[in-house]
Amino acid sequence: MENRYCTERDRQRLQRVVQSAQRVTGGALPNLRDLYTVRCTTKANKIIADPSHPSHGLFIKKLSKRKPGYVSIAAKTNRLKDSFYPQAIRMLS
Repeated sequence: MENRYCTERDRQRLQRVVQSAQRVTGGALPNLRDLYTVRCTTKANKIIADPSHPSHGLFIKKLSKRKPGYVSIAAKTNRLKDSFYPQAIRMLS
């Protein structure tokens, strides 16, 4: 997923650090985008599983059986669209 708080240049710099760490350790490390996706979906699934979580109500299941998923959050600004909850819902849907 795209995050507008981190520029492409910042992503390239971070990826360069990961590549340096791979050379030092001699092992393969996961891509930053893959790490973000895994951690985001894990966190979202924990919120969905915990009904006492304050944000549990943001994850509303769709009623459609043909296209299961979650109802997306209406967001007018890019700041809200790029935050964790709308991105997590898009990943899970």
